[in-house]
Amino acid sequence: ERTRLSHLQKDTEMPRQDAPISSFAQIITPSLPDSVLPNPELTSTLNFPPLTSLANSQSMALQASLTLWKYTAEKSLGRDCGLGKLLLSVRGSHSRLRGVCTAIRTPACGTLSPSPPGMEKDEADPSRQRNGAVGVLYGEFTDPLDDRVRYSVSLTESVLTVQRICSSPGRSKVLFNLTDCVGCRAYRGPDSADVGAYFAAYFYPFKRRWMSAGVARQRVEQGFRVALVQDPLANLQEAERWARAIRDASVLQAPRREDAVYAEVRRPCRVMILVNPHSGRGQALQLFTGHVQGMLTEAAVPYTLVITEHQNHARELVRKADLSQCDALVIMSGDGLLFEVINGLMEREDWQEAIQTPLGILPGGSGNALAASVHHYSQSPPAWNEELLLSCGFMLCKGLVGSMDLVSIHLASRQRLFSFLSLAWGFVADVDIESEKYRHVGAIRFLMGTLVRLASLRVYQGRLAYLPVKEAPKLPKGSIKSNQPPSTPQHQSLCSSLPCRLIPNTSPNRNSRHNHNSTNSNHNTLANSSNNAITTKRPETQSDGKTRAPEDSLLPGLDQPIPDSWTVVKEEDFVLVLAIYQSHLAEDLWTAPGAMADDGVIHLFYVTAGISRPALLRLFLAMEKGGHLACGCPHLVYEKVKALRLEPVSPQGMITVDGEMVEYGPVQAQIHPGLAKFICG
Repeated sequence: ERTRLSHLQKDTEMPRQDAPISSFAQIITPSLPDSVLPNPELTSTLNFPPLTSLANSQSMALQASLTLWKYTAEKSLGRDCGLGKLLLSVRGSHSRLRGVCTAIRTPACGTLSPSPPGMEKDEADPSRQRNGAVGVLYGEFTDPLDDRVRYSVSLTESVLTVQRICSSPGRSKVLFNLTDCVGCRAYRGPDSADVGAYFAAYFYPFKRRWMSAGVARQRVEQGFRVALVQDPLANLQEAERWARAIRDASVLQAPRREDAVYAEVRRPCRVMILVNPHSGRGQALQLFTGHVQGMLTEAAVPYTLVITEHQNHARELVRKADLSQCDALVIMSGDGLLFEVINGLMEREDWQEAIQTPLGILPGGSGNALAASVHHYSQSPPAWNEELLLSCGFMLCKGLVGSMDLVSIHLASRQRLFSFLSLAWGFVADVDIESEKYRHVGAIRFLMGTLVRLASLRVYQGRLAYLPVKEAPKLPKGSIKSNQPPSTPQHQSLCSSLPCRLIPNTSPNRNSRHNHNSTNSNHNTLANSSNNAITTKRPETQSDGKTRAPEDSLLPGLDQPIPDSWTVVKEEDFVLVLAIYQSHLAEDLWTAPGAMADDGVIHLFYVTAGISRPALLRLFLAMEKGGHLACGCPHLVYEKVKALRLEPVSPQGMITVDGEMVEYGPVQAQIHPGLAKFICG
């Protein structure tokens, strides 16, 4: 057969063409895994006669070519490989190929699946599906900057494989995991005379850091030029088809915890982004334009940017906003601005629906506790500063939505507010508030505040009581827990199947207490307590009988005695009391290593009087890696609780909620599992 083909080529006297493959028939038999791709050696050894020779002696040339292809395939892949449909790569004109041949069938071959409407039967279908899954796309394209560089590109439901075509034996192959892909777009080049079209995919994989150990997400762009025919429109349509296939496949691939169930934001997702330009070191807006804006463009996420102008701007905005106009509400600040937004949502008459609006966080403040916690929940390596911002932006683009617990807090004045992060009294609250004067230095302000407060350590008198979590008995592996109390979510990250509506864009919000002169971090500047609490009784009922906010069934009135089921702490002298419901208290403080966003638990820490300054410093240094519970400090106590009451006796002191200073006096709190939704991956 080789001799016959050799004579045929000499008779036609047509030179071999090295033009890129312009068309192909694809489909690998279902018995082969998706990872099986055409053997490069198989294609390179075949010197097909140009299609013009088929016009002269079509029958003879076709028979020789098919026989040689089958022979070479059997030699390379084996006779018993189960190959039912072989990929046919034909060099030459796309238009001449049609009607000649598009698939080779062995005797064991089945019928080709029908082509989608609008496509010719012999046309390769890049979006073909097999066995209910996304099928294999295959094509050859050139580099956008150098037409001499050609790539063999294949797409499966989880991986984009790019292999450079060259004559050297070592072929460079790169695999892009679609889990790391945020988007793909098709476009025309700047030169109107260029008939080619282009498409580019954007990935944010974990790569080694340049100047330090470990890995972090880094941007990678992979582009291709499509010039299969001389028709610019046809080339653009082909590029758009590839871009659409990559986008659709990447949506199905997102970082997920194995023990979690997620919903997804509606696509396209209309996002309102609230930025506090004075949060942290006053660089939130610059961080957004420098790191987040381009990523949202790559992911084709439409957004409205709102710059907050004054204190409680965000609270006023979401309280009156038409939430049907947005699919997501994202905070670019510290944690104070999110505190405003959540309380604004809970003040609405339709709070039950409004609080289901997915919330996103982009770190732009000093503490950034929720951003660090969300990053931690995604099981990603530790990240700080711009790397943490890139990670949170990536999760925003992927659009997975999970549940988040909220805590209802009651103050002595009968005011009620809702918290997503922490309730603090003593050392932590003092450092948070008093370090505001160092806000211009960024997150290091907390270290400075800690050293200052250690130099003059204070002790506070008060009474603490709590309702402990009843630990369920451990079941054998594989068994199913039944009769689980409603307060404990069955899935650590359970989210109802939301059509995912997010908060509308309205006017800008200001960071809670700092507002225009404060940083939107975990820790924000002082604001009047009347502005930071919801002035509703527990629970308040509207005229139509609807409850304005969730009922706190575990809490007695502040003027009533502690129930017998609660535990009363004997000690009355404390250095600090901290109730936290996220894993991190700041970017570098892993305070509750076992905490999850929706575990339905308040993680209560308190340190009693008598601890030395060096011992307290060691606790906070160990907290950077979550090792403080292993320090063996007798003055540190950790409990998992559902509700608590704190009654300060010392006449002076500070209490903070999510870094916001509130009214000083008796306070009690109860957790509401999974009450809010947040974008988490």
